[in-house]
Amino acid sequence: MDEDRTKPEVAIAELLVQRRLTLAVAESCTGGLICHRITNVPGSSRYLEGGVVAYSYAAKERILGVDHDTLYEHGAVSEETAREMADNVRRAFGTDIGLAVTGIAGPTGGLPGKPVGLVYIALSARGFSQCVRHVWPFDREGNKAASAEAALQMLLTYLRNLDR
Repeated sequence: MDEDRTKPEVAIAELLVQRRLTLAVAESCTGGLICHRITNVPGSSRYLEGGVVAYSYAAKERILGVDHDTLYEHGAVSEETAREMADNVRRAFGTDIGLAVTGIAGPTGGLPGKPVGLVYIALSARGFSQCVRHVWPFDREGNKAASAEAALQMLLTYLRNLDR
């Protein structure tokens, strides 16, 4: 059980419960891995309202409400799309926090200016918005794992900084 304490999802659970905050997650390249890790913590139904895996442009547009023009001007893997995913999943589930990830897990799918491993992670809360760009050097599974870990670390940092 002591090694569980080192997992960000465990610390996130404690902070969300303490602060009485709720979370919704929008995932693309991680395919549900973030929600999987969050729901590995017993009692996660106290703070996780839900998650959406929206892989295609159509799903991002229809289910998450990402603007058609955003997708076609900036692409599914962009800061603009990640921010809209985080904002819109938060609104759709009526939560305090929205967390989103979109990227190119690989081994194919890279484009000029958008290499394999490129990921955008966004967090949305009332009065707060953040998006971080990463380019991971791993294989598909490694890129997914690194993206999920980075998203959880972003959320944990946000929660820890709320009282500062």
